[in-house]
Amino acid sequence: MRYLFKDALGGQFNLYYKEGGLNQALQTSSNKETLSIAWNKGDSQQIKIEGIDYIFPANAVIPLMAGQEFQFFQASSIVLWRFNREFYCIFEHDKEVSCSGFLFYGMHDLPFIYLEEEDQEKLNQLQDLFIEEFNFDALLKGEMLRLLLKSLLIKLTRLARKQYFGSSQLSECDFDTIRSFNLLVETHFKKFHLVKQYAGFLNISPKTLSNLLNQHSQYSALQVIHNRIILEAKRMLFYTNKQTKEIAYDLGFMETSHFSRFFKNQTGLSPQFYKVNLKKNVLAV
Repeated sequence: MRYLFKDALGGQFNLYYKEGGLNQALQTSSNKETLSIAWNKGDSQQIKIEGIDYIFPANAVIPLMAGQEFQFFQASSIVLWRFNREFYCIFEHDKEVSCSGFLFYGMHDLPFIYLEEEDQEKLNQLQDLFIEEFNFDALLKGEMLRLLLKSLLIKLTRLARKQYFGSSQLSECDFDTIRSFNLLVETHFKKFHLVKQYAGFLNISPKTLSNLLNQHSQYSALQVIHNRIILEAKRMLFYTNKQTKEIAYDLGFMETSHFSRFFKNQTGLSPQFYKVNLKKNVLAV
């Protein structure tokens, strides 16, 4: 089943549920400015993200970034919400949902959110409300769908925060600092590679920023920066025909050898070996 809402300002919101043709629909739609939330209601299955296969656990949710290419192996088991910036901008509404720099534009590992039975029931109820609103012809349909989407984002942010930070005594101020750091990295990783540069943006010392990440995150501040650079490098190696020298320059490395050494230190592979073998494995599937 496919549900679609469009407004006069270019806003678009989709909900897919028990849709066997979901992958085909994704191939024909633009995802450059579209954020997605996928819920696997079936058994554990594979999900292909940017050419790489991962295990998508049963009863788990994953936020998917704008621009990411993804494909499900059991599409009919997936509930997928998709919305563009014109429909609901998570940056403009950050005080409402607090998900920018965390659910989206922040968690560089695959941020699977695992649902307990009670959480599954709440999401089922929310899904029913979405469907009911899609089927209801009213002038305020867009506003109601935005309210429901906001509820979904708040719920998932709370669950993810509990899952990733656990019993850690993370204050709202520290949580906002971590999110702000993640957003800054997302914006400036091609130009700035040092912790002290981001600490300067945040008006705190590099030591304070490093200690905050060391205490509350599985990655250090420097590793967050490195992870984002590597993620972009992998995308460029897979999706473009750029030479290693061009990629190095695009990512802020003055010397190709410096980039190649950095890439190998982080991944264990040279950029060229990664490019050739990843494409070979994808074509063999």
